[in-house]
Amino acid sequence: MIRVTRFDRSEFVLNAEFIQTVESNPDTHVVLFNGHSYVVLEDREEVVRRVLDYRGSVYGGVPRPPLSLVQD
Repeated sequence: MIRVTRFDRSEFVLNAEFIQTVESNPDTHVVLFNGHSYVVLEDREEVVRRVLDYRGSVYGGVPRPPLSLVQD
């Protein structure tokens, strides 16, 4: 989870695992896999840094484990 800031200066916590894209045009839009989109004060590089810091803390500095197909 990463903490980000709305334009009204209120903060919320976003699940970093659900982020699909982070765009700056010029406002920063964080788009999730479920289609939800959030406009945040942090710039794109800051959001990416927070995601990388989060993943480093969760996965111990190693890359996220690959997804695998589960078959019955």
